[in-house]
Amino acid sequence: MSTKSDEKVTVTEEDVISLVDVFTRAPPLMLKMVVKGNKNVVGSFESLVREYKVNLSDEELLKIEKVMDMPVSELQEILKKAYNETGQKQLKILADPKSEDFIRKNLDELRKIIFP
Repeated sequence: MSTKSDEKVTVTEEDVISLVDVFTRAPPLMLKMVVKGNKNVVGSFESLVREYKVNLSDEELLKIEKVMDMPVSELQEILKKAYNETGQKQLKILADPKSEDFIRKNLDELRKIIFP
């Protein structure tokens, strides 16, 4: 697959956080259960993601691709910093190393929808 994410695009913590926004809307206990079960939650929102995608600029798509190409551990470090700043429990759950497979699985599903 050819990728444009090598282009000079700056990705901020806010960009990463906006990508996981759907997960942070879930109550912490529910998020903890889906993470533990390694559930594909992106598939449940596929139609919404497709609708949202058509409104994204090329720069926004490049940022999303860049975030998806980051190692999960690097994403989790950003989520940990965001948790420390906000105290949002969902970010703490996602920053936990035990959430790595869940994040990877859902990013892979998101990639299939946004960059087929």
